[in-house]
Amino acid sequence: HIQDPASQRLTWNKPPKSVLVIKKIRDASLLQPFKELCVYLTEVNNMIVYVEKKVLEDPAIANDDNFGPVKKKFCTFREDYDDISNQIDFIICLGGDGTLLYASSLFQGSVPPVMAFHLGSLGFLTPFNFENFQSQVTQVIEGNAALVLRSRLKVKVVKEHREKMSVQNGIEENGVVSANLEKEVGKQIMQYQVLNEVVVDRGPSSYLSNVDVFLDGHLITTVQGDGVIVSTPTGSTAYAAAAGASMIHPNVPAIMITPICPHSLSFRPIVVPAGVELKIMLSPDARNTAWVSFDGRKRQEICHGDSISITTSCYPLPSICFRDPVSDWFESLAECLHWNVRKKQNNFAVEEEE
Repeated sequence: HIQDPASQRLTWNKPPKSVLVIKKIRDASLLQPFKELCVYLTEVNNMIVYVEKKVLEDPAIANDDNFGPVKKKFCTFREDYDDISNQIDFIICLGGDGTLLYASSLFQGSVPPVMAFHLGSLGFLTPFNFENFQSQVTQVIEGNAALVLRSRLKVKVVKEHREKMSVQNGIEENGVVSANLEKEVGKQIMQYQVLNEVVVDRGPSSYLSNVDVFLDGHLITTVQGDGVIVSTPTGSTAYAAAAGASMIHPNVPAIMITPICPHSLSFRPIVVPAGVELKIMLSPDARNTAWVSFDGRKRQEICHGDSISITTSCYPLPSICFRDPVSDWFESLAECLHWNVRKKQNNFAVEEEE
């Protein structure tokens, strides 16, 4: 029996008490919606609201005396310093698709359900409009909503140890906190959870990138071009779509491999089953290094001997639907990407029979 995606529903074992509100920073148009939402959550629903510290440093929020009593009730945190992963019941995003990607990056394990309001530029992943936010938030708190489980990628980057670095109390010599960083003899290992895609590219070099792609230990191809995108179905409508890949519904269990400007006419994007392990390494005869980024963040250089291992994560991101997974996705295709929009062909005029 294959499960109908529409049967996935949000249910609470106990009523939610804490909510993380993520607001796109440096956007004045979001200040009023942010304030209205926080007042509604704290004063009407008596919820504990978590907000990133830098959001409250905005002068329009810090200098608002009317918002002061509400702001005092907030719990604040700092990215990369404070772990809030076990304290949040659900998440509300105000902004564009980037806020959902940012929410994913904050939770390297299990992710709470995410309700995303469309207040940004594209809004493919943010199905809710803010006009009726009170009734929509109340429905989520009561557990009356559809869900789509957006698969993520578990990525492990293994780098050859090229310089001496001492770690004391979790802080390296350069002052960077060594979260998600392990030390082995001669190795440096970093792990990431990725919602959209892993991008390997040639960086500032003028040469073609030259990387080998392995699937479950077998060499499947060498990418010669600008690079390669390894994406989830959620990421198939992002960079991968711009590079010519098919768009895949987030309920399809798959990993996509899409070349970026390959120097080969026959190199087409492919889809492989979720759960396989991909490994990407510089080819032994590569003229230059490569660069890798994860959902557009944590960009770093990859040298000879380094490797990037990618597989499906066991921690998906539960995204709350406005209607249901199928309706929301096709509406986003039509509204955001104008999928298959064209003038309709005229029909033939029917001549009257004599």
